[in-house]
Amino acid sequence: MRASRLRIPELSGSNTVQKRDEIKAYFNFVYARYESLFALLADTQAYYTKADRLRHPLIFYYGHTAAFFINKLKLAKMIDERIDARLESLFAVGVDEMSWDDLDEKRYAWPSLEETKAYRQKVKAVVNALIDRLPLSLPITEESPWWVILMGIEHENIHIETSSVLIRQLPIEMLRSSEAWPLCKEWGEAPRNELLDLPGGSVSLGKSKRSKLYGWDNEYGNHQSDIPPFKASKYLVSHAEFLPFVEEGGYREDRFWDEEGRAWKTFAQASAPTFWIERDGSYLLRTLTQEIPLPMNWPVEVNYLEASAFCRWLAEKSGNIVTLPTEDEFMHMLAHSGIPDITEWGEKAPANINLEYFASSVPVDWFRHGDFYDVIGNVWQWSRTPIYPYEGFKVHPIYDDFTVPTYDGKHNLIKGGSWASCGNLATAQSRYAFRRHFFQHAGFRYVESHYEEHVESNSYESDSIVSQYCHFGWGESYFDIPNYPAKCAQLALAYRAQKPKRRALDLGCAIGRSSFELAREFEHVVGIDFSARFIQQAQKLKDGTPLRYTLPVEGELEAFYEVDLADFDLLPYREKVEFWQGDACNLKSHYKGFDLIFAGNLLDRLYDPKKFLESLHDRLNPGGMLILASPYTWQEESTPRSHWIGGFKKDGENFSTLDGIREILEPGFSLIETRDVPFVIRETGRKFQHTIAQMSVWERGL
Repeated sequence: MRASRLRIPELSGSNTVQKRDEIKAYFNFVYARYESLFALLADTQAYYTKADRLRHPLIFYYGHTAAFFINKLKLAKMIDERIDARLESLFAVGVDEMSWDDLDEKRYAWPSLEETKAYRQKVKAVVNALIDRLPLSLPITEESPWWVILMGIEHENIHIETSSVLIRQLPIEMLRSSEAWPLCKEWGEAPRNELLDLPGGSVSLGKSKRSKLYGWDNEYGNHQSDIPPFKASKYLVSHAEFLPFVEEGGYREDRFWDEEGRAWKTFAQASAPTFWIERDGSYLLRTLTQEIPLPMNWPVEVNYLEASAFCRWLAEKSGNIVTLPTEDEFMHMLAHSGIPDITEWGEKAPANINLEYFASSVPVDWFRHGDFYDVIGNVWQWSRTPIYPYEGFKVHPIYDDFTVPTYDGKHNLIKGGSWASCGNLATAQSRYAFRRHFFQHAGFRYVESHYEEHVESNSYESDSIVSQYCHFGWGESYFDIPNYPAKCAQLALAYRAQKPKRRALDLGCAIGRSSFELAREFEHVVGIDFSARFIQQAQKLKDGTPLRYTLPVEGELEAFYEVDLADFDLLPYREKVEFWQGDACNLKSHYKGFDLIFAGNLLDRLYDPKKFLESLHDRLNPGGMLILASPYTWQEESTPRSHWIGGFKKDGENFSTLDGIREILEPGFSLIETRDVPFVIRETGRKFQHTIAQMSVWERGL
């Protein structure tokens, strides 16, 4: 593969015309490269075949990266109109099988390949037009609209990698080879691995806001540690080195596997690495589009659970402490490798990375980095560090679900990049984490180490917005005003007292209080919120984990809170509730058949409230109820002035939000009642916000 001349662009510069052209070229190059990956699919059926039971079929990923641009540009208010609301909802979420990702294939009617291709071309035109006209000042910062464009490009780079992993799992007859994605054809005997000494020292991690290159939120902040001397393997673990573990029954011996590993091994019926194919008493390797004799000097590709089991096996054989490296240890090794920053690579990358050499691994002794080989590139390297936030971590508001859902102790960091790692993934500061049973183009190296990692991660949620919503949903009452979401749910249940209570939809559910309260009487409740951070907290409660958060008291003083469903007598109802991330203005079509839809403090925070209201009739059963509660605090930051549905003069007369709701809903709904519902938001120990929402109760006609 020819060298990529279009590496990740720098954020600074002195010539805005040149920078605009550079970003435009980078966007079109990355967009076309992603599409060329899908040219490896030999027939249409390959797009609709699930390569991995825990992931969507490839048609989703083909459309997903394009829809991501539109969804983020719309959220950032950089465009006014969607291209196709149905596709932008369908292709929105589904990378990691988090509990709020919807991977139930029965719910999906995937579009045709032709429709998806046409959609991608429309998105390409929109982004190019935006690049042409968007004002540009340098350097580009996180607050700049250009950051959102770079975000979309780097998101596409991520899916070059994840989609190529899925292609490797498709039946070989569904694929074709391409010179654009060349296989390395050199292999042979593997070098003997050995452990090399590394000195101890200080490690300082975290990207500065003044960094030259785009970064994801988890890369920023500060982390420092002192690590003792340790030994690390000179090479990545090769197929030859891993083979004895397989042949000696390593997959059968439960003592090498922890509880999670044993469960996965049983689930997957694993007896060897996933990309190994046993045939006629020997192994082949499945590459991107071919099956080749197992190349002994290529790195083995496994998940974290397999890598950890190998380390336990090797520790037993050697009598030494053998583990995977921590992130700190890997970064310490990287600092001693002499590898230049990506901005100083020159004509060709110093490793099998950034798709500058092959669309496959290469021998483990091809790329030397100081005393070691493949410190970066070839395959990702599993670490034993679950991803955590550096001190000073802050979520980027346009993509709040990129990292936060992975701060659960179940996602381990992979380091160093692979042959498919492009753009941000190829930088030294990149931090990507996957569930331990997932497959990337990932292998490992091992260490002998006595280092005990101490990750400074506050178990109390301290983000001011999230904490405030936690307390709004689960905190005590103030000034004799009852808890608002609980009160709204109680009123909703009263309105449905003698009516069916089968399924309820709680839109804008935030931290889930109203959803759990509705489940006291409803058979099933679906809670949806746009914020992944809110959904994460609600899901913690559903999973039985206490919710912990802090709130300011005064100055630097804080109060600490802990919430458990049992404290509210809600534990028996948690299995009746499910939480999903979603856009209330663009919900998936399968959210229907409800007896109640409740939208609390949502209407005046939507970018298109009229569209939202018009979509609700068909989601309710005949005789079902829609309950809206809002203080009608319209703000242009949330809702463009042209989309307000009330709170202005119309034909010279006052036109209230209730007037606007009535105008939109009355063709299909009858207004039952309106009432005021007050609420209090605690900001500090001595500062509170008192607000009165208007609740309107509507019944769908029979």
